[in-house]
Amino acid sequence: MISHASVSTSDFKNGLSVEIDQHPYKIVEFLHVKPGKGAAFVRSKIKSYLTGNTVERTFRAGETIDLANIEKKECQFTYVDGDSHVFMDNDSFEEVRVLSDSDWSQWLMEGGIVTTLFWNGKCISVEVPISLDLKVVQTDPGLKGNTAQGGTKPATLETGAVIQVPLFIVEGEIVKVNTIDKAYVSRAGPSK
Repeated sequence: MISHASVSTSDFKNGLSVEIDQHPYKIVEFLHVKPGKGAAFVRSKIKSYLTGNTVERTFRAGETIDLANIEKKECQFTYVDGDSHVFMDNDSFEEVRVLSDSDWSQWLMEGGIVTTLFWNGKCISVEVPISLDLKVVQTDPGLKGNTAQGGTKPATLETGAVIQVPLFIVEGEIVKVNTIDKAYVSRAGPSK
């Protein structure tokens, strides 16, 4: 039997990959709870890399959990085939397929280099940077008199993702986006 590295529930952090019942999960959220009576525990939301389902799970405080043995590889996104995204392994030039997941697929551009995650030799997910600079390809014009203060409007980015941007953002601008909360951060520079 292969021994796995493990982590205590007190060291949980968002994005950590763990293995529970021979199944890889990513910690999405967690909360340390210390009730007035009884033992402390950690309430967590974990997302299955294999199915995409998110489940709630409670662990005893200080309980150790196996870390998932995740290997990262640089791959190039080539195209979408049905419900899968297809990548090319930059080292072996082999085709790699992974089931699409809206958490990361909305941030990919054809030809872009991404980090793919492998578990037991199988590609299970894609890791995108927390922050990306992307071009606004469609948004309604702001109304005269709109300032930096105030409302937002939807904008479609070059990857197809739709986010809320301030009213002063116009088509062609490059914006910095937080990919975790799908939020506008700032202007990133002149249009490409």
